[in-house]
Amino acid sequence: MILRIWPSRLVGSVNAPASKSVMQRLIAGALLAEGTTTLHNVSDADDCTTALHMAAQLGADIELGESSIRITGHGIPLKPRSNILEAGESGLAARLFSAIGTCASEPIRIEAKGTLSSRPMAALKGPIESLGGNFASEKGHCPVTVNGPLTGGQINLDGSISSQYLTGLLMALPSAAQNSQISADNLVSKPYIEMTCAIMQDFGIEVEFNENFDTFEIAGNQTYQGFETTVDGDWSAAAFLLVAGMLAAETSIEIQGLNSLYPQADEAIRGALLFAGGALSGSDDGLQIAQRPVRAFNLDLTDSPDLFPPLAVLAAFGKKPSVLRGAHRLIHKESNRAQAIITEFQKMGITVELDEAADQLRIHPWNRSPLSRAIRISSHGDHRMAMAAAVLAVAGVGTIEIEDAECVAKSYPAFFDDLEVLGARIEWVST
Repeated sequence: MILRIWPSRLVGSVNAPASKSVMQRLIAGALLAEGTTTLHNVSDADDCTTALHMAAQLGADIELGESSIRITGHGIPLKPRSNILEAGESGLAARLFSAIGTCASEPIRIEAKGTLSSRPMAALKGPIESLGGNFASEKGHCPVTVNGPLTGGQINLDGSISSQYLTGLLMALPSAAQNSQISADNLVSKPYIEMTCAIMQDFGIEVEFNENFDTFEIAGNQTYQGFETTVDGDWSAAAFLLVAGMLAAETSIEIQGLNSLYPQADEAIRGALLFAGGALSGSDDGLQIAQRPVRAFNLDLTDSPDLFPPLAVLAAFGKKPSVLRGAHRLIHKESNRAQAIITEFQKMGITVELDEAADQLRIHPWNRSPLSRAIRISSHGDHRMAMAAAVLAVAGVGTIEIEDAECVAKSYPAFFDDLEVLGARIEWVST
């Protein structure tokens, strides 16, 4: 489907969607637990639905309510209903459940769809095999087959590509017979590991780590215990709405539901917006942002690469070029986001330069000459590219059409509905 969006003025408030990063980790912990875990404010994002299906296939009992989910785990070893799991296009689910699959009573195969089939998985092979398990893959990609049990031990892990490998191992190793130690080299996205450890601790699991997040001690023979919690609002998704508010609010808009129980890397959007001249204020249950002109900025997004698309949009409205560092983190996403940003922004007359040596994107100011016709933008099947294009349209100077806009369902199914609530003029068209 194609979505057509016109320049609009925004007003009002909406609720941030539930965090898919938090929820997927909670689902994994609930699967490993003995007893029932109850989750409130649940996400209907495709990635979370995928994680629920994988947990059910690995033996969890799941009861779905209107806004809550009860997940009953039966401890270790996991007793799977099927030894074939479908990770869809969720990189976190694939890497998380590849490690957790070693806790099952039989070999587990993890399959993938779309671009996930070409995203790297091989970083798990050495660690899993050093810890006593087996790992086989299709040339380092999904499908992946794992089996255990993991016995524990000491390993080194390359964390330069993604922190998701470490998240999976951290969550699987408390069930090992022996204690484990992980040394993580060049770890990126450390706030996601802080999130993982905080969630594990709420399940009653002890994990020790140093302040640099490069050494982790995990005691063996631990048992996850079910508990009740509310899933945090998602800062990654809220970033697009906050940028839209700074660019296109009539006066200001409010994003509710951003009280964070667990650390989220993309809460860094608050500092980024302030650095760019934004005016933010706290509300009872969220954050209010006012319309303001954009100052040029220079930011390192190595630990929060999902902020590249919304901040690239924001940068285009500055008076001078802005720089976003950490561009190497954009390669292994739903698209090659650096190239997608360059290609699609150019259609709008926005110049973006990739400097691989400096590991950065430079975004030049958009002259915003009125568009004589609708501009067709490809989402590249990437939910964050689709949302970025929508914010460009709302704050821009003409009509933008977004191809495959429904891909936002991966993380934020109600994104376009929420934009409409705030006042955006949107129309779905078939061609």
